[in-house]
Amino acid sequence: MNSVRVHLGERSYDIAVGSDAGTDALGAFARARTAGQRAVVITDANVRPLLPSVQTALQKAQFTTEAVVLPPGEGQKALAVVSDLYDRLAELRADRKTLIVALGGGVIGDLAGFVAATFNRGLPLLMVPTTLLAMVDSSVGGKVGINHPRGKNLIGAFHQPAGVWIDPTALNTLPDREYRSGLAEVVKYGVILDAEFFAYLEHASSAIRSRNPEAVARVVQRCCELKASVVERDEREETGLRAILNYGHTFAHAFETVGGYGAWLHGEAVSAGMICASRLAERRGMIEPELTERQKRLLLAFGLPLAPLAWPVEALLDVMRSDKKNVAGKLRLVLPRALGEVLLVDEVPEAEVRQILESVQQ
Repeated sequence: MNSVRVHLGERSYDIAVGSDAGTDALGAFARARTAGQRAVVITDANVRPLLPSVQTALQKAQFTTEAVVLPPGEGQKALAVVSDLYDRLAELRADRKTLIVALGGGVIGDLAGFVAATFNRGLPLLMVPTTLLAMVDSSVGGKVGINHPRGKNLIGAFHQPAGVWIDPTALNTLPDREYRSGLAEVVKYGVILDAEFFAYLEHASSAIRSRNPEAVARVVQRCCELKASVVERDEREETGLRAILNYGHTFAHAFETVGGYGAWLHGEAVSAGMICASRLAERRGMIEPELTERQKRLLLAFGLPLAPLAWPVEALLDVMRSDKKNVAGKLRLVLPRALGEVLLVDEVPEAEVRQILESVQQ
């Protein structure tokens, strides 16, 4: 296993990436990071086949385990589901040393992480991501939360995990659409932070799309390194640096909300959102059209959408007005300035955003 350290003082933790150690090593990884004797695994029906091996690994490390298996889908990130999970933890008499294990994709990580952050004022959390999107993005950094009818992730907290365990072989059975969705977040890292990495993605797009193990491991490792570097410098989005990780997301969250959670996968919405943001940067004279074209070519190579569906523009704008980056009701957007560099731009006029949305819709 390779390791990426997230340096956050008392909240520092390791991201283990690799498959050589086998599932049993997960138990030792968890045991080294928590003193408790109990573990509650929260997962969904899609990931149920992985549950027995994870529970066995934890039991070999002297954990008593319980499991909660939820239906799959974005609809689980809701207050009603959180309340049910609180009830379950109360029934189990979970204490502050009870380990919550989030086994699944981004939905499970966000949901289980939010429960861990809020039950008993905070439980230790182990992230075990099973989708590409979760491996390269949502499992790292401590942002957890659930959705509200008015917007995605409007209810949440910062709660750093005790550790993140990433086994890329879990991607072998991931449906193609889910895998491609994760590639949008991979492309994002190249645009916002690492032009050399973006060039590698262009060069190795076929190998990455076909899930070549070496290429996938390299992608996951680099994305974790890049996200860790940002989180270490702006853990709670207080300086504006961490906001760059939301490139394309202000548009994307509007697409997800107006389209109905689940109509588009998160990465599909991010893909179209990045192109909207890039076109807006073009319109403002911040970049040349070629940067947008390079993004489009790479996203197309990964089988991702480049434009939103014909959702009502005013409804999209209404959701964007609730974005957490906004200040005093003014839109703040992450826009590219060069490959590998983006800016958080304040007070973007709604008229400009409306023009972009009207011009790019499918």
